[in-house]
Amino acid sequence: MKKAKIGFVSLGCCKNQLDTEVMLSILSDKGYEITNEEAEADVIIINTCAFINDAKQEAIDNILDVAWFKKHRHLKKIIVTGCLAERYREQIFDQLPEVDALAGVGSVKDIAEVVEKALSGEKCAKFGDKNTSELGGSRMLTTPPYAAYLKVAEGCDNRCTYCAIPLIRGKFRSRPMEDLIEEAKLLEADGCKELSLIAQDTSRYGLDLYGKYALPELIRRICEETSIPWIRLLYLYPDKITDELVSEIANNDRVVKYVDLPIQHINDDILSAMNRHGSRKTIEDAIKRLRNAVPGITLRTTVIAGFPGETEEKYEELCEFIKETKFDRLGAFAYSREEDTPAYDFDGQIDEQVKQDRVDGIMALQSEISEALNRRKLRTTVRVLCEGFDGATGAYVGRSEADAPDVDGKIFFDLDRGQGLHREGDFVNVRITDCYDYDLVGISKKG
Repeated sequence: MKKAKIGFVSLGCCKNQLDTEVMLSILSDKGYEITNEEAEADVIIINTCAFINDAKQEAIDNILDVAWFKKHRHLKKIIVTGCLAERYREQIFDQLPEVDALAGVGSVKDIAEVVEKALSGEKCAKFGDKNTSELGGSRMLTTPPYAAYLKVAEGCDNRCTYCAIPLIRGKFRSRPMEDLIEEAKLLEADGCKELSLIAQDTSRYGLDLYGKYALPELIRRICEETSIPWIRLLYLYPDKITDELVSEIANNDRVVKYVDLPIQHINDDILSAMNRHGSRKTIEDAIKRLRNAVPGITLRTTVIAGFPGETEEKYEELCEFIKETKFDRLGAFAYSREEDTPAYDFDGQIDEQVKQDRVDGIMALQSEISEALNRRKLRTTVRVLCEGFDGATGAYVGRSEADAPDVDGKIFFDLDRGQGLHREGDFVNVRITDCYDYDLVGISKKG
């Protein structure tokens, strides 16, 4: 009997994307046909995010959009997985009757069972223990093979007062180093040129398994046992930037000189209210040690505007710090008041428009900083990982080591005379000839 066709919608962060890849692999191994065409699908699985209000609304909108195919095409079942399913397991069936089955974050490996029960007519809800469920697993890559993610841990123990991740994803759990090495080898065999190490708090890796921060050792092991040229580090917390980690970044030629260092704020009162581990001094010290050890390092951060109790003075302190520090990359988000988090009940909640105005102010400031930093790159030559030819601009497009996938800018470049065509995954030397606030333009050079 022919198996059902399965369509997927994957929402949220790259960590969630890896769960989608595991589910895709499981269903493919079970004989289900995977389709990218929603109109052809018998079952659509929506892997959701529920971190902030905008993410929850995006998930709901996608569920309602997909429901159209149940009415007007031959779609039989809608299955909701991931963070929204985990967080609102009691409400989804009542408030979204279009949904036929649910699977929480602890039931990624149970997806085939959930699909089978849904197709048999059962209103299925599967919620395994998120603190003990098996991590890792075979994946069907949804990224280009040359740029892959490696999730080194699940969950979070930081307990920031604004954040629902520990509630949704459970306690921090590192994956054994040997498992990660084996997965890195498989990704290399598939053509991986850039491996981004990710977790909710990548810098905490190993503390629960080995009693120490083991990220530097993991990096060394990956470099010893694979030849992947670019190793990228995302989500490193300032209070866990050890001297050993700084040394590894500085002295290991295959670790790209790029660190994602989410600070969220700089005012000590706000940091304390957020339950961030460390103070302004901790943040400044981490930045100083990284920049001293690795001249020219690219630093990315995220900040939250409008947290309860953020006065105009505290907001201005954050803006002044951004002006002084000149982060190469920065994202700003309005505080999202999340139920079941401590900050939900804090005094000093701020008007939504004021929060958004503050975000807009920060991003306008960062746009100027970014353009000024980009101008310094004019007439320099950078190594670029080619992502293919962009038909909309009529140029090749790629990223340098200063640009993480999905979140940072791009480099658009033309061929120099006499050069052959470039392929996806090629490394190309590009001479920068023009710049915008976030993107660069150049010409590929021989050699």
